[in-house]
Amino acid sequence: MKKDILTLVDLAASDFDHLFSRAGELKHRRKQGISDPCLAGRTVGLIFEKASTRTRISFEAAAAQLGGTSLFISSADTQLARQEPIADTARVLERYLDALVLRTFSQEMQAEFARIASIPVINALTDTYHPCQVLSDLMTVIEFKGGYSGIRVAWVGDGNNMAQSWINAAAVLGFELILACPEGYMPEAAIVERARSWAGNKIRVVHDPAEAVENADVVNTDVWASMGQESEEETRRSVFAPFQVNRDLMTRTAKDAIVMHCLPAHKGEEITEEVFESGQSVVWDQAENKMHMHKAILEMLIIGQA
Repeated sequence: MKKDILTLVDLAASDFDHLFSRAGELKHRRKQGISDPCLAGRTVGLIFEKASTRTRISFEAAAAQLGGTSLFISSADTQLARQEPIADTARVLERYLDALVLRTFSQEMQAEFARIASIPVINALTDTYHPCQVLSDLMTVIEFKGGYSGIRVAWVGDGNNMAQSWINAAAVLGFELILACPEGYMPEAAIVERARSWAGNKIRVVHDPAEAVENADVVNTDVWASMGQESEEETRRSVFAPFQVNRDLMTRTAKDAIVMHCLPAHKGEEITEEVFESGQSVVWDQAENKMHMHKAILEMLIIGQA
């Protein structure tokens, strides 16, 4: 039976742990020069509506390093741009490909592909969720903190697709998550309510960044205006100015706290250059781990768990 990853609540805790373990193993093996061509003869399609650096290249590199082939497809260059039904596109692509990676505005579009296609569908970002990013971020947390159990994660900024995927991860895995978001820029209430029904008070949303980062082991942030929100940039700069991750805010965290950012960063806005370039920042490990996590995801969904 095929498996998709559209949101992190599609995964059981055992799936998370398998992916963390396998991604770490694949990372170690690559650094030893060991090849793992488990996707030889397999083809992964990437349909992107949104621009990408890290997500696109890490998926392409992941497929190549596993011996497979990837095909990047701009949605504007497909018949989807001329209103071909998703169902028709999906029924064709399932005959060409072994998995489909989608980066779209709409979560519903991805759900329709997953409903129709007989091949695994992977969410590489929508306006609602960014599950693969948070999987690789948690892999990074495990590397630096030894695990996710008992840690306190702070999110500072917009209640966006990243924040909502962190909420889903905390709901499944049970770590403490405190999000500081301005009024009017909160995560979707239904997503928070579902997560709290699973994890209770371990997930909280507040309006004070200082409260969120108090004794936090991990501090996470993202740009104030995401793709498609460019017209709101000036307003958002004013609203989010008190939510900057800076040296003063970091004095409230645990002494060995790490700082994360999914990139690209607007240094001087959501995070100061001083903090971004500090010894607490793990952004480059975080970015590298996308490739290793994507290898584990492709292997699990195409080949099956080892």
